[in-house]
Amino acid sequence: MKVSFIGGGAWGTTLAQVLSDNGCEVLIRDINEVFVNKINKNHVHPFFDVTIPTNIKATLDLREAVDYADIIILSLPTKFMRGVLKEINQILTSSKTFVNVSKGIEPDTSLRVSQIVEQEINKEYLKAYVVLSGPSHAEELILRKLTTLVSASNNFEAAKLVQNLFSNDYLRVYTGSDVIGVETGGAIKNAIAIVSGISTGLGLGENARAALIARSIREIIAIVVALGGKKETAYGLSGIGDLIVTASSMNSRNFQTGLKIGQGMPVEEALSSSKQTVEGIRTIEAAHEIGLKYNLDLPIINVAYDFIHGKIKFTDAIPLLMNRELKNEQ
Repeated sequence: MKVSFIGGGAWGTTLAQVLSDNGCEVLIRDINEVFVNKINKNHVHPFFDVTIPTNIKATLDLREAVDYADIIILSLPTKFMRGVLKEINQILTSSKTFVNVSKGIEPDTSLRVSQIVEQEINKEYLKAYVVLSGPSHAEELILRKLTTLVSASNNFEAAKLVQNLFSNDYLRVYTGSDVIGVETGGAIKNAIAIVSGISTGLGLGENARAALIARSIREIIAIVVALGGKKETAYGLSGIGDLIVTASSMNSRNFQTGLKIGQGMPVEEALSSSKQTVEGIRTIEAAHEIGLKYNLDLPIINVAYDFIHGKIKFTDAIPLLMNRELKNEQ
């Protein structure tokens, strides 16, 4: 089967290797000529010092990638998603299945990728939409270390198609129907990973980080449910699973960025120091906006929002969280 990737960064090229291992013909489109040359000429991953299969090809030509396959994998930072989808819609001549593997919320609109796809791709060209997400670091999956993901879609056959496409002896994919829950959990955990990194940078300790992760699950659930997702989804791979791996690992770019902020680096400098897109800062803002819209109790998100906007110092933030009214855990 032929599959096209739009975006050949760390995650896109890693997933391309999975599909190559599974016997698929893969074409990656990226705007970075250096990335394209690394894939085509050197057969190496653009971000990691790892050799990739020679049958993975790359191109700078969007039309070539769109025409190549009926399955299009979207592996782009959310801030670029709408613009690229507009371009794709203008050159489509047949219906495609779009699979989103990015985890983020669009700046300014706070929309999920499924909503952007619905707005930008004409209905006659949108065969199905699937989100593929879960606890996963590209650094590990590129080495074929055991990983699990969830394929969620309103179209069961499409979810099954993606499940079968990606599953093998080192990657196990489950199916689901809660697109809202999977997309929201995958995005909001990036915000919590920033806070977890800040906590670690401040030297607050493992007890504090465990408490942060556990209590933030409640905030993720509140946002998922408010947006129309299922509480059960937040307890699954795309919720708790992704939160654990992202909020406690140096492989997480969001955790690393938060760590630098906690150690005293200004927010913008910490963001620019990452070679990969850091979605977490924008997601803190989006989660805060969602909380205000739906009148949600999100103390961790709200304190993080005030901190990154310079309204409070983190020395003030800790008492704000610890000295709130005492409550029952549930």
